[in-house]
Amino acid sequence: MSNNNLNFDVVADFEKEIASFFGSSYAIAVDCCTHGLELCLRYQNIKYYTIPRRTYLSVPFLAHKLNIDFGWKDEEWQDYYYLGGTNIIDAAVLWKENSYIPNTFMCLSFQFKKHLSLGRGGMILTDDKNAAFDLKKMSYDGRISNIPWREQNISSIGYHYYMTPETAEKGLLRLPDAMKAPPKKWVVSDWPDLTKMDIFK
Repeated sequence: MSNNNLNFDVVADFEKEIASFFGSSYAIAVDCCTHGLELCLRYQNIKYYTIPRRTYLSVPFLAHKLNIDFGWKDEEWQDYYYLGGTNIIDAAVLWKENSYIPNTFMCLSFQFKKHLSLGRGGMILTDDKNAAFDLKKMSYDGRISNIPWREQNISSIGYHYYMTPETAEKGLLRLPDAMKAPPKKWVVSDWPDLTKMDIFK
């Protein structure tokens, strides 16, 4: 077996374990939650969404990056929230077994402060087989991840947002402990009101 396939296998194994824990049909590993959200926005060609005033900076920054209109909303969210007007969910701080919501794209984070702390990384959860295939290609520069890219006729645009095998391997090692440990309970006040920052005025 080639090294490329070995690298693919460890990422695929991690994806399967995360999908099984959260109860989704598919999980697509990415290099961070923000890029997971971005891929979902691009995939669905979203033109407008709303954002809680209290969340992480990268969510409104994505709108600027992708030239998407957005609006603010007051929301006392816990564990996750929808990008308003879409079926895309920012679940960066969610850690709960069988918590996947059908017919959505739920984006997870494994950033160093999160329950499964890998330094970096994330997942997109979905129950849509075709979307899972397309999003995987998008995360891998438009290529099928387990075939050397020089042997492929790339037919769609992609982005350099894949999870490294090293991160996936770390995830597999830390996952059993993460499943046993109670997660931190985040509250909305853990985030500042972004609308008060100069960049968003």
